[in-house]
Amino acid sequence: MPHSTPEQLALAALGEPLPDTDAAHLAGCAQCSAEVAGLRRPVEVLAVPELSGTAPEVTPPPQVWTAIAAATGVSAVPPSSGAQVVPLQPRRSRTRWLTIAAAVLVGGVVGAGAVALTRDDDGGGAVVATAALDPLPAEDASGRAEVRDVDGVRSLQVDLDAPFLSDGYYEVWLLQPDAVRMVPVGVVHRGDTVLPLPDGLDLGAYPLVDVSVEPMDGDPTHSGVSVARGSLQR
Repeated sequence: MPHSTPEQLALAALGEPLPDTDAAHLAGCAQCSAEVAGLRRPVEVLAVPELSGTAPEVTPPPQVWTAIAAATGVSAVPPSSGAQVVPLQPRRSRTRWLTIAAAVLVGGVVGAGAVALTRDDDGGGAVVATAALDPLPAEDASGRAEVRDVDGVRSLQVDLDAPFLSDGYYEVWLLQPDAVRMVPVGVVHRGDTVLPLPDGLDLGAYPLVDVSVEPMDGDPTHSGVSVARGSLQR
């Protein structure tokens, strides 16, 4: 029997019932089950109020400082006062988050790009900054990031080439050069993902694009495990 279609995988990740034949295949197929497990995390992030709201202030883990110093050749000394996360948009209703989650899943598994609900066919808007995402030592991930502006609304388009994760997910962050502060942008998939940027975010102050591997533990802070990073150039 052929593997589940992208639409079936997305529905299963959202908890929707499948026809008996499709459900039986999914239950017995390790590959399709792994795909569903990998897709469930974006739904949890978007649908659970504790994860979708404004993140608390956090101190970046020591591994982030060490990796930045190694990659950039500059000294990265944690401030004594602790780092802060710039707040994102206010919480929205569970229904709206689930609607966006469906768009994320279907867009991600078919490679059409996620989250940017107003995106044009060609990506849309003017490219205002780009970054090559280079693998960090001992990591096998790379890609490219572009900041696009459509009528004053900015988004971050990430094209990620990275290994499949069966027990975690990739997340994108914008960091200050010295990592005093960081901004969580959102969950990304292998391939092309488009994420909205917070209004008023100064890209000059947060020029580093960081891709991390996050465990499915419900903790919204940076895991300290980064796989790729690049600096936005205007």
